[in-house]
Amino acid sequence: MSSLIQPASVARQRGMSFISLVLLAVVIVFLGYVGVKTVPVVSEYMSLKRALKQAAQEGTVPQVRAAFDRVASIEYLDQYANPVRGADLEITKQNDVVVINVEYEREVPLFGPAYLVYRLNASSQ
Repeated sequence: MSSLIQPASVARQRGMSFISLVLLAVVIVFLGYVGVKTVPVVSEYMSLKRALKQAAQEGTVPQVRAAFDRVASIEYLDQYANPVRGADLEITKQNDVVVINVEYEREVPLFGPAYLVYRLNASSQ
C-alpha cells in the first residue's frame, strides 16, 4: 500500500487573512500619521524647556521675561505658532534659584473634526 499525502485541512492552516492584513495596515498607517503630527509638538516642547532654562539664568522678573522672549525667537519657537510669551510665565524663587513654570495647550488637527489636544507643563528645573 502506498501512502497518499493528504492536503492540510482548512482548519489547520495558519496565517493572516487578507482582511486582517488590510486592517493591520490601516492601524499602522494611522499610528504613523499620528506620530508624524506629534513630532513638531515634541520638538516645540524641548525647545521651550531649553528656553526656560536659559531664561532662568537672568536676575529680575522683567529680565527673565525679556530673556525668554529673546531666547524663544532664537530657538525658532515662533515657527511653531507657540502660544507662550514672556508675559505668560509663572516665575518664582526657590532657595535663591529662579524657577519658571508654564502650562499651555496645543491642538493638532488630524482630519475633519478630529484633533489631538496636548496639555503641556514645562519648567526650568
